[in-house]
Amino acid sequence: MPPTPLSPSLIATLPGASYTDPDVFRREQERLFEAMWFCAVRSADLERPGAFRTVQVGRESVIVTRNRAGELRAFLNVCRHRGARLCLEESGDVRRTLRCAYHAWTYDLDGRLVAAPHLARMPDIDRVAYGLVTVHLREWLGYAWVCLAGEPPSFEETVIGAAVERLGDAASIERYRTEELALGRRITYDVKANWKLIVENFMECYHCATIHPELVGVLPEFAGGYAAQYYVGHGAAFGEDVKGFTVDGGEGFGTLPEVTPEQDRRYYAITVKPTVFVNLVPDHVILHRMFPLAEDRTVVECDWLYAPEVVASGADVSASVELFHRVNLQDFAVCERTQPAMASRAYRDGGVLVPSEHHISLFHAWLLEKTGGSGA
Repeated sequence: MPPTPLSPSLIATLPGASYTDPDVFRREQERLFEAMWFCAVRSADLERPGAFRTVQVGRESVIVTRNRAGELRAFLNVCRHRGARLCLEESGDVRRTLRCAYHAWTYDLDGRLVAAPHLARMPDIDRVAYGLVTVHLREWLGYAWVCLAGEPPSFEETVIGAAVERLGDAASIERYRTEELALGRRITYDVKANWKLIVENFMECYHCATIHPELVGVLPEFAGGYAAQYYVGHGAAFGEDVKGFTVDGGEGFGTLPEVTPEQDRRYYAITVKPTVFVNLVPDHVILHRMFPLAEDRTVVECDWLYAPEVVASGADVSASVELFHRVNLQDFAVCERTQPAMASRAYRDGGVLVPSEHHISLFHAWLLEKTGGSGA
């Protein structure tokens, strides 16, 4: 089937194999997820020393834990003796050490080797050199971000810089004090679709009038097909009769203390490449973290964050949760509907972007530059 000539209004997408080819996904694991900063764990989930969570980052399992001094640490989830996985559970607590169940090599919460059978007979063993392999870790927005690269890219440029690129300055996101907010709800979605389909969907609003009636009811400008991020600093305005970012437009909660009048009654969306979405509204923050597990499977963990007093009071957050939960279900359903077609001969050369989606071509160009691929 010969490719259809492109009309001047349209831009070509990536070819279908970019979403189905295991070799493309392997390159993305190696050159994106294992090379860039990856948002792994909400810091407050690890409240006590010894609390840990294991996270899949590209092809590696990573342990994030809190040491005895209360600091977060990250390590590859691999015993240095014979390579057994240390922690099989997704989360848990240990008292003081991480102990391999195979030969009992034992590490403290800073990764140092502290015990092993007959270790006293091997005084030449360097307890630090044979400790767990450390993973770089930074905290921002109340989350632990990890990077497997030996020399990580600049966090300020590649992570905080995404907020600056979208909002115009770092102060605009810092006013939401996300690191001080409390978790009101978390929902995990197992999406049978390639991670890029989810990112592309989030970046455009050409589909909003079609599948997001509740969202368009709160943010009526979305009916025009332009995404919230179509120019720097823009936030989509609430409808005149809308009182809060809720499923029915009813009252939400009080505006967060440092949110400015210019930011009030507006919705801002930020994509932190490759796998994080941040959604800012006056009274809460919604943060999506994607965990790409295969070329056709992505787990998305979505947190709704509120002022601590709202959560502590037991306030009913269901109306605000329900709005974006519906948006998520609607979005992920169409991504799953699209995934099978990526293997069709009809999509061998890809599809097209209309003018309101042209910014997605910048994402595609970034992908190809980072992965060194041709799109397939």
